Amino acid sequence: MSIDRFDLDLTRPAQDGVYFVGVDDLDRLARTAAREELGVCRIDLAGCHDKDALLRRLAFALHLPATFGYNWDALADCLRDLGWMPAWGHVLLFEHADGLRQAAEADFDILLGILDDAATFGQDDDRPWFAFLALPDNAFDAAATST
Repeated sequence: MSIDRFDLDLTRPAQDGVYFVGVDDLDRLARTAAREELGVCRIDLAGCHDKDALLRRLAFALHLPATFGYNWDALADCLRDLGWMPAWGHVLLFEHADGLRQAAEADFDILLGILDDAATFGQDDDRPWFAFLALPDNAFDAAATST
C-alpha cells in the first residue's frame, strides 16, 4: 500500500501515529521528513525474530542511552522522550518489519502498542511523531481480502 493513497502531513501532530507502508515508500518518507527538518531514524529489522533482537536493534539504531534497560517499559520511556536526538519531531522508519511480524506476533503487537503510545504522547506534546513499518505488498493484499 502506498502512502500516496491517503493525505498525510508529517508536520501536523494531529496526524501522529503508526502506519503500515509499502517497502518502496520508506525512501520518499525519509526525504519528506528530512526536508521538514524532522529527526529521521531507520531501523532495519531484517533477520530480527524476537524481542531480544528487536530491543538490541532499536538500542543501536536509536542510540538509546547507556542506561536503557532492554525491556518493554524502558523502550516505552525512551520513545516518549527522544531528547538525545535533537529535532522538533521524529519519524521512525522500520525496514523488513514483516519477518518480526510473522516470527513473533505477540512481540510485534507489543511494539505496535508502544509505538502508538509514543505517537499519542507526541501528539499531546504538539510534536510530530510517526512510525512507519514497511510490509511487502502481499501483506496488504491478504488484509484486503480478509475484510
